[in-house]
Amino acid sequence: MSKKEEKLKIIPLGGLYEIGKNITVIEYEDEIVVIDSGLSFPEDEMLGIDVVIPDITYLLKNKDKIKAIVLTHGHEDHIGALPYVLKKINVPVYGTKLTLGLVENKLKEHNLKNTTLNTIKPGSNIKIGKFTLEFIRTSHSIPDSVAIAVHTPLGTILHTGDFKIDYTPINGEVMDFQKFAELGKKGVLALLADSTNVERPGYTMSESTVGDTFNDIFMTAAKQRIIVATFASNIHRVQQIVNAAVIFNRKVAVSGRSMVNVVSVGVELGYLNIPDGVLIDIKEIDKYPDNKIVVITTGSQGEPMSALSRLASSDHRLMELHSGDLVIISASPIPGNEKMVSKVINQLFKKGANVIYEALADVHVSGHACQEELKLMHTLVKPKYFIPVHGEYRHLKQHAELAENLGMPKENIFVGRNGAVIEFTKNNAKFGSFVQAGNILVDGLGVGDVGNIVLRDRKHLSEDGLIVVVVTIKREDGQVVSGPDIISRGFVYVRESEDLMEEARGVVRDVMIECEKKQITDWATLKSNIRDALRNYLYSKIKRNPMILPIIMEV
Repeated sequence: MSKKEEKLKIIPLGGLYEIGKNITVIEYEDEIVVIDSGLSFPEDEMLGIDVVIPDITYLLKNKDKIKAIVLTHGHEDHIGALPYVLKKINVPVYGTKLTLGLVENKLKEHNLKNTTLNTIKPGSNIKIGKFTLEFIRTSHSIPDSVAIAVHTPLGTILHTGDFKIDYTPINGEVMDFQKFAELGKKGVLALLADSTNVERPGYTMSESTVGDTFNDIFMTAAKQRIIVATFASNIHRVQQIVNAAVIFNRKVAVSGRSMVNVVSVGVELGYLNIPDGVLIDIKEIDKYPDNKIVVITTGSQGEPMSALSRLASSDHRLMELHSGDLVIISASPIPGNEKMVSKVINQLFKKGANVIYEALADVHVSGHACQEELKLMHTLVKPKYFIPVHGEYRHLKQHAELAENLGMPKENIFVGRNGAVIEFTKNNAKFGSFVQAGNILVDGLGVGDVGNIVLRDRKHLSEDGLIVVVVTIKREDGQVVSGPDIISRGFVYVRESEDLMEEARGVVRDVMIECEKKQITDWATLKSNIRDALRNYLYSKIKRNPMILPIIMEV
């Protein structure tokens, strides 16, 4: 009998056809390494949902095979789901110092104490089972970002993580081009590369250009208090704001829970350099004149509960917006957040603030590679196969075309989707079967207990309201003892619709009389008849379909 052919599998469980929720499985024989474990934020129709995490059914079924979870960097869309995953699969976690510093905070919040966290340095190698993992320094909008080369018996898989090419990074640690070129020379079986900015031609600007813009703005805002909103995790950006504050002799205060957390981790681990006496408590800002204060805050995406939104709506516990304050929004809206950001900008202007945002000045640069940088990555690495990741379908498709234009054969490019298995053998690669993948919705402390049916009901309630019909009947013969009473929420204003409500009661009364005549007493039929009759009546009257809940009580 011939020896069973060795197989290497790559299985994206999240991060394809979407921005966020990144998690990729690398499986060789009976061993698995998981790269990243991220969350995404809910879409508009996911009413009441806090965050979305990947469906890890496949990992739970193969629990014993999993050797480690390795992390590329500390952004929420790469580490946010980790506590939820570790509650079910307790395996060692590997990441750089800052990444694990941010992970530790998360694990404390979730009361997880038994996880083994292993700090790795960019440039180092570790052996995990049959895999050798190599961590390669990259540039991104958070320090300590790495690409991960997974060396397997069948070849090397290179996952770029999120990256851009920045020749003048804030921390001076330039991406390790030499290592990518070396891997390319030795031969890379498959490249998985960031597709977020593939639609943008040219290059992403260096982060240091933002520092120059801040210096110019701080110079012109000599008399104003300055409030800068940015992503909490963008430590390089925070450093540049601090640098500008030091140059212009201003104190720095920090607002927003995630910003406070990240700044304290950044300072503690040495990724943020804030001179003594510069950082003050947000409660102390009123002790200083406006022209001596900079506040760094969360809320650059217009999130309703964020510090900036609370400021804009005069709902912030610790500070108030002054007329003439200069607010800098140092981020571009994530697709889908444009309306929220626009609303906050309008509110800030109404409050008398001056607002500078991306459309007006270079106060933000992306952390992701544009077309020319992606071309450089492909050319250095020269992979045999290519799998575009980290993007919506249009991004993946355009990244596939970019690879094809660089000479990659079309049949060697795999535009996958979450759950699609890509199988490699010694001589070829192909799509295999599908594994379960999708969204698990987190609402409060409930994980996965809200599904499509609950969301559909929430949508129905939010759009059409609710009517509760209460009827009390005799147990023996089904005769109505009291009611029907009708309670309405979010349907019509009852005081102005008394006639409609009275007629609705009449409709229910007629149904009950009809059922009594036919000696129908089982609750399911009674409820169904009430629901149908009332729905038809209300639709014919006012063309609305509220959710109808009949409640029958027996005495």
